[in-house]
Amino acid sequence: MNKNIEKLEKTLGYKFKNEKLIIEALTHKSHKQPYDNERLEFLGDAVLDLVVGEYLFNKFPNSAEGKLSKIRASLVNEEGFDKLARSINLGECIYLSNAEENNGGREKPSLLSNAFEAVIGAIYLESGLKKAEEIAISLIEKNHEEISLDFLFRDFKTTLQELTQARFGETPEYRVIASRGPDHQKEFEVAVIIEDKEYARAVGKSKKIAQQVAAQEAVEMLKKEK
Repeated sequence: MNKNIEKLEKTLGYKFKNEKLIIEALTHKSHKQPYDNERLEFLGDAVLDLVVGEYLFNKFPNSAEGKLSKIRASLVNEEGFDKLARSINLGECIYLSNAEENNGGREKPSLLSNAFEAVIGAIYLESGLKKAEEIAISLIEKNHEEISLDFLFRDFKTTLQELTQARFGETPEYRVIASRGPDHQKEFEVAVIIEDKEYARAVGKSKKIAQQVAAQEAVEMLKKEK
């Protein structure tokens, strides 16, 4: 078996019984084989949705459906799975075409996220829901220092909008100042504008992240101005 796959198994604490299954889970469509990981990715996505949902249902017994859905959405997404994939060095295990590899494929968040879902799908097929849940939740807990309502549910853009509407009677504008880097490692610089004045500026791996960080800084500035 591929040495990188053996390393992955050690990291996961899970030994695949069917070598073909894990190879399929790690095969990107660019590799031009009779199989790729898209079907397992589809399955893994559904498994992760369910196990994270159950985990949050039990962790926050007094929270309403709407809040639980938003917390799950903050974990079950490309950014969240990309983070988990990187934590287990999944990029080095993926089978890619030379062209995709030369294009930075091993670092692409979408590709890593999809491969992570496929690996969880493969574990589910081979060993069932409990084993898939145990591995997925263990990785989520290790990579999110604090899973709490306050930590996951902070939405600084909403907070800033409420503040600016109350104080200025208008909503903030988020302006992309610059984007830098190759496609697989893009960074965005975003400024928050209120009443034609720039209140804060931040950089993030996506526009959404940069907006949230800039909104947080603007909230802190407005609170000081009181």
